[in-house]
Amino acid sequence: MAKFLYQGHGSYRFITNNNKVVYVDPFAGKGYNLPADLVLITHQHHDHNQIKLINQKPDTIIISNNNALINNEYQHFDLNDIKITALPAYNSHHNKNECVGYLLEFDNLKIYCSGDTGLIDEMNNLHDLNIDYAILNSDNMYTIPFNDAKEATARINAKHNIPIHLDPLNLFSIEKANEWPGLNKLIVCDGQEIEL
Repeated sequence: MAKFLYQGHGSYRFITNNNKVVYVDPFAGKGYNLPADLVLITHQHHDHNQIKLINQKPDTIIISNNNALINNEYQHFDLNDIKITALPAYNSHHNKNECVGYLLEFDNLKIYCSGDTGLIDEMNNLHDLNIDYAILNSDNMYTIPFNDAKEATARINAKHNIPIHLDPLNLFSIEKANEWPGLNKLIVCDGQEIEL
């Protein structure tokens, strides 16, 4: 089965059934030892783009906001085993033209990676996509506020919602994870790996 490792803050790693290794927003925690097949960067804030942490292969593919959003058009990438669609991500701290989220499709799974965003109208477009997991950056400072989490999860309509980036000053906060009011909540602690 595919695996999800939450490294802490906004950083995480997937391993597909075919052993493809995908990192999203490298910065926090451990688990960067596996050579990357794909690296996704949602935006260029220093706590989301530390590519130097990753063990790269000669053919590692790096997709960032800079090539995922071109001339206001969100790009789609088909890497055979993995499909990636860039999506809007923005709020008062994150410029719409400089940030993206991603929809990943692999192993018959659909996974929404929100990036640093607020509650946005475009989340309504995800409602009927049958998303399996939504990985939602949510705090009360820079990303989806807790008081918007229930509405965000209702719009996205994922089977499981994993809240991350809950405490910008720490890798993770179990207290804030327990308080998080989103629907279909699945808590994954920093350093924890789960099967998808």
